[in-house]
Amino acid sequence: MSPILVRPVREQLEHDRVIRLLQIRLKRRAEVAINIGDQQTVPVRIGQVQMFPDLVLTSPDKGHKLLGTVEVETAESVNHLEAMAQWAHLGRARAPFHLYVPAGSVDIARRLASENQVNVAEIWSYHTIGDQTRFTMVHRSAPSAPEPRARPAAEPRRTSEKGGDARAATASRARPTGAAAAKVPAKAKARPAKSKTGDRKGAKPQKRK
Repeated sequence: MSPILVRPVREQLEHDRVIRLLQIRLKRRAEVAINIGDQQTVPVRIGQVQMFPDLVLTSPDKGHKLLGTVEVETAESVNHLEAMAQWAHLGRARAPFHLYVPAGSVDIARRLASENQVNVAEIWSYHTIGDQTRFTMVHRSAPSAPEPRARPAAEPRRTSEKGGDARAATASRARPTGAAAAKVPAKAKARPAKSKTGDRKGAKPQKRK
């Protein structure tokens, strides 16, 4: 239950009216249930905590997947206690959390959300002119970066038409030719080693007379 148990009558009427307007406005993209006044009928479980947001958005299919939660505040309820007890829990849900505050409370709402590390997807302001209420988006959190895709495995090296490896063709192109090849000194041919006595190899020693 919200820490703001009792609102001034005028603010409570404005709060409930904005909730009903949003219910009609958001019906275009989801099924919308409301917890208004003492009628808390649609809970949202976040971990071990059960919350009753002002509006609960679910998918229209049989699974009724939670698509988002909405909390409407008045000037009296934009405070530190509300941010800790309501916003912080709703910001930890898997579905996006949307916050609606009076136009004059936007800066305070931003500061409270930042100080309490509230993961709020969008902050909207509303103000009433006569019988019309206008809504303006004043904050949208940046979408999370997509996970990097795995690189495809390297393709096997293709062989040349004669069946040789492509690396052999690359190596042959790397060999110097023409004038560049002439600069490469040829290896000296190995010469047979001479004996220390200067005799030819295999000659017989002469006998002394």
